[in-house]
Amino acid sequence: MKKLLLIRHAKAVHDMSYDDYERPLKHSGVHDAEVMAERVKKEGLIPQVLVTSPSLRTQATADIFSEFLSLPKPRESQRIYEASRITLLEVINEFPSEFDFIGLVGHNPGLAQLVNYFTGESPDLTPGSIALVTFDLDEWPLLSRNTGGLKWFSSPKAED
Repeated sequence: MKKLLLIRHAKAVHDMSYDDYERPLKHSGVHDAEVMAERVKKEGLIPQVLVTSPSLRTQATADIFSEFLSLPKPRESQRIYEASRITLLEVINEFPSEFDFIGLVGHNPGLAQLVNYFTGESPDLTPGSIALVTFDLDEWPLLSRNTGGLKWFSSPKAED
């Protein structure tokens, strides 16, 4: 069984003096990422590894999760930055087979489209939101349309 923890980066500043790639998290975004990482830990939904877009806001989000969940430094994939659903699927289909549970930290609209593609569901993937998608498949290249189920979803605004 393969599992994906799809994590949308937390709230970032919208200051025009920053290039999009270099936008940092807001203070509230850092807090939200910490809350969500703690929530994931409490639920026992700890992936074996995190893969992140290298943008500053996704890296910061991934680093917070890595610290809270005692995971190794997140792996970066340039392809995740501003990726479409199609590109995200290609990245996921190429994940190393030795991992059964991977966390992917990325951006919308690609992540929301991916959740819908895998599950047929459309949760509101606001900044900091997380969707756990599970698959009754044993190989990453087999993941495709309607092969997954949305098993858990949470956002920073959700109650504990």
